[in-house]
Amino acid sequence: MGKGSVVSIHIADQPTAPTIEVRTAHALPGRGLQGDRYFEKTGTFSDKDGPDRELTLIEIEALEALERECRVTLQPGAARRQIVTRGVALNHLVGREFQVGEVRLRGIRLCEPCSHLAGLTQPEVLDGLAHRGGLRAQVLSEGTIRTGDEIT
Repeated sequence: MGKGSVVSIHIADQPTAPTIEVRTAHALPGRGLQGDRYFEKTGTFSDKDGPDRELTLIEIEALEALERECRVTLQPGAARRQIVTRGVALNHLVGREFQVGEVRLRGIRLCEPCSHLAGLTQPEVLDGLAHRGGLRAQVLSEGTIRTGDEIT
């Protein structure tokens, strides 16, 4: 795997609340990012417990392709994924361990776009982000993730 980087970090304290961009976020195994709705078990899908609810990532390249191919502009925070990356193929990380800054993660499964995301944004995101809607990951080690961190 080549090296990628963290473009931005986004958290929301409530299920439908707009995300806020933060420069750093503290990650805890079994919980996710401190201050986020899923950390607090108040996220829309928090009733479906499991490690795939801890952290989500999406490639900025996928959002750029969505705009280019579907003419849908989706700001990084509006994608409802917590970590926006550049230069790393997230789909290839399913079932693999990787490092984001000082935090060790394991890719669990793809984070396909859903009707909840479409309802908060635009229906076109369902097709436009299919198979490139991001990655659900488990937090394996405690630490801080920062904008600009390297992904290896």
